[in-house]
Amino acid sequence: MPEIQTNLRLLRQASVLERVALSKTELYRRIEAGTFPKPMKLGIRAVAWTESSINEWIASLSQGGSK
Repeated sequence: MPEIQTNLRLLRQASVLERVALSKTELYRRIEAGTFPKPMKLGIRAVAWTESSINEWIASLSQGGSK
């Protein structure tokens, strides 16, 4: 049985934009280009990102890449 991560946190768009200091347009431009993590659908009009994917993306910037 796979281990379930109990501290998995989801971030909604407003929180992601605040953390990464990008505009909404630039965020979706980078998602389309494959240089930013794709969100998961929560509902018809709701998406979220895992906090770990955002943290990994931020860490990749300090390593000289834009993932």
